[in-house]
Amino acid sequence: MVESPRRQQIEDAASALFRERGYAATSVRDIAQALNLQGGSLYAHMASKEDVLWSIVSRAADRFNAEVAPLAAEQASGSIRLRKMIRAHVEVVTSDQKNAAVFLHEWRFLSQERRDQMAARRDAYEALFRRVIDEGIGTGDFEAVDSRLTAMAILSSLNGIATWYRPAGALGARDIADQYADLFLRALTTARIRP
Repeated sequence: MVESPRRQQIEDAASALFRERGYAATSVRDIAQALNLQGGSLYAHMASKEDVLWSIVSRAADRFNAEVAPLAAEQASGSIRLRKMIRAHVEVVTSDQKNAAVFLHEWRFLSQERRDQMAARRDAYEALFRRVIDEGIGTGDFEAVDSRLTAMAILSSLNGIATWYRPAGALGARDIADQYADLFLRALTTARIRP
């Protein structure tokens, strides 16, 4: 389904406001003012503020999955696949920063049913990373680690980029992705040192 240009403008304005102020602190009136519209006229394009959040969050989840899932399924070593997955995740975060930030931080304001659906999608996405880590352990590419904890650590670190990344910063998105990948791959391939 193709969205109308007005609906896309509403979602863009809402996404910027949700990222800046948070979903709970943003009203329909705020979104309308950002577009120089009357508050009531927004309802011709959206059923509710939550529907706009759902659309933003769903689209971001679709994009993360579309970019990363094919890489997890490739016939390559765990190291190669995990590096590509980290790069793809960082690319989504940095190329669509405001929507990624809303997806990562504001989804908890969805209604219970939608929150449950999104939690299931997020779990399935995390499982892609766990599977690649487990497969890398199985082939000897990676040291034996808790794949769930490791996947959460990787994704938590990558998701944090949405809060501080600046396109005009000292490092580009690819450089950041490669440095993160190097860090995690080094940790996964170095023997554990125990006191």
